[in-house]
Amino acid sequence: MKLISWNVNGLRACITKGFMDFFKEADADVFCLQETKLSEGQLELELEGYHQYWNYAEKKGYSGTALFCKTEPVSVSYGIGIPEHDTEGRVIAAEFDDFFVVTCYTPNSQDGLRRLEYRMKWEDDFLGYLKKLEEKKPVILCGDLNVAHKEIDLKNPKTNRKNAGFTDEERGKMTALLDSGFVDTFRRFYPDTEGVYSWWSYRFKAREKNAGWRIDYFIASDSLEPRLESATIHTEVFGSDHCPVELCVS
Repeated sequence: MKLISWNVNGLRACITKGFMDFFKEADADVFCLQETKLSEGQLELELEGYHQYWNYAEKKGYSGTALFCKTEPVSVSYGIGIPEHDTEGRVIAAEFDDFFVVTCYTPNSQDGLRRLEYRMKWEDDFLGYLKKLEEKKPVILCGDLNVAHKEIDLKNPKTNRKNAGFTDEERGKMTALLDSGFVDTFRRFYPDTEGVYSWWSYRFKAREKNAGWRIDYFIASDSLEPRLESATIHTEVFGSDHCPVELCVS
């Protein structure tokens, strides 16, 4: 089974920049989006052979997730069941026969870390949500998790130490997630690979210089590790300030 995750930074804009070409070429079994920036009814996508699921933010032009899959899920849920977290369309969980697939757009701590306190609350509640799902069956989490976990995961770790996405607090929550029984699938295959990122600022020709961050992930329950076949970051794909990431499982 091939799974793709992509923060499209506005799906309508991404469609004008080749989204459908990559979607068709990828031919994924499950294709997850973050930051769709859509309200219901703003876009009708013709995706033959796919079931479509959308979670929209209440705020217009903000956040939002989607999940497209060839096999109809056993069940689909939206949000994590906590009202303070569920107005921004950040999570969809699709239950399949032998695991859940969860697409997530983690809240950004923002400039000046003005949302860091909220982010910490989100991280704790979201981990609790994942562990509750795991009581039923294993979990594959994907999406823009808005954190570069280790220094190897961004171009300029020293100058970004206290910036959103690379604070000690955010990195600590990622460590806690992995320590609770999950594996970072890209690092499972490429533990020491440097210079492979999934997001680049639109400023300062960052992508041209490959001054990026790896903040888009596939995270899998430890019990799924024997089934992991490959993990790929599609740095060659444009259309957003993020590139798609991929996981194949048996």
